[in-house]
Amino acid sequence: MAVRSYSPTSPSRRAMSSLVYSDITTNLPEKSLTRALKKTGGRNNQGVITTRHIGGGNKRKYRIIDFKRDKDDVIGVVSTIEYDPNRNSNICLVSYKDGEKRYILAPKDIKVGSIIISGKVTDVQVGNSMEMNNIPEGTFIHNVELAPGKGGQLCRAAGTSAQILGKEGKYVIVRLASGEMRKILGNCRATIGIVGNEDFTLVNRGKAGKTRYLGIRPTVRGSAMNPPDHPHGGGEGKCPVGRDAPRTPWGKRALGVKTRKFKKSSTKLIVRRRNG
Repeated sequence: MAVRSYSPTSPSRRAMSSLVYSDITTNLPEKSLTRALKKTGGRNNQGVITTRHIGGGNKRKYRIIDFKRDKDDVIGVVSTIEYDPNRNSNICLVSYKDGEKRYILAPKDIKVGSIIISGKVTDVQVGNSMEMNNIPEGTFIHNVELAPGKGGQLCRAAGTSAQILGKEGKYVIVRLASGEMRKILGNCRATIGIVGNEDFTLVNRGKAGKTRYLGIRPTVRGSAMNPPDHPHGGGEGKCPVGRDAPRTPWGKRALGVKTRKFKKSSTKLIVRRRNG
């Protein structure tokens, strides 16, 4: 998928770019696989803002994605490749021989009419899903499970993938997109191939309005505020923090202090950390 640039007819157009959706085959989603998506504005059930900088944005519907890929040994045909407003990767509609339809993440190089299948053991072809025990070493995979039957949790974003490095007992050693190498149970499933729409990271939105379309509100620096509004606020001109450490808007330390209240789950399955 190519990236399109614009003539500089305005300051915002000068650096703006967008994707050329040449792979998209339809603009209408499958109605039976969509759900209403309610906007929260970052507020919880008591109306209190718990996540800042959320609000507005274009109206959209949620597409139900099959991350589990648990429809075993039933041949499916890719009917359409579609844009999904809820994620940066594209999705494709799979029509199975028994009449059921499901959405899956669209891998790179998949085409309308491609045949895919899921199961414990399948052919190593793009779009097929199987247990990692049966995937050859060196194969690139995505939509990787961390617990059998839970559904894919890793490598779901546009252009991401993991690679099978080897097998050790009941575990498979996988190198993730971050560079981390970890052991995952061999009976967890993954999908063959790389997630498509890899040019997504090259897009320049060009203007603040495009961020607002996504439902993201502005983030204001604390140092630009007044003292009642933020611990970093106030002073004449540009001022440093002026305290022992950077603080959150509520006065708690923001850097260099542990905030986790519970012990993190074991890291014994991590062979090599992403930061070395």
